[in-house]
Amino acid sequence: MTSHTSLSPRLVVPDPDLASAFYQDVLGAEQVFRAPQGDDGRPAMIDHRVGGSSFQLSPAVSAWGWLSPGDLGGSAVLLEIVVDDPDAVGERMTARGGEVVVPIENRPYGKRSGRVRDPFGHLWIITGELR
Repeated sequence: MTSHTSLSPRLVVPDPDLASAFYQDVLGAEQVFRAPQGDDGRPAMIDHRVGGSSFQLSPAVSAWGWLSPGDLGGSAVLLEIVVDDPDAVGERMTARGGEVVVPIENRPYGKRSGRVRDPFGHLWIITGELR
């Protein structure tokens, strides 16, 4: 019997459309599915692909326990993305409202990496090869 398992994070954000545009611009994410809008005008879910990975965006809905980092006072999760040019991705993130938490630099463990908080409160480790 063949088994298939996958894991895709779902980021809870106040405005999935705004977040989708951000991730498409800064990560080159491709929007592959968009669920219909709910009563509040926001899509229930937007699915994206980046390279061989996927992630979804959903609106914050406190009645369901879906809280964004802003609702929680910060993010409890670190998302790591490995890219060819971490500096360029970090610069695009900060140009679009992200905040540098740890500068992108060559690290003693053999990678070039740093952390950025995106405008929606999610924390990203942006990693690539040494320069």
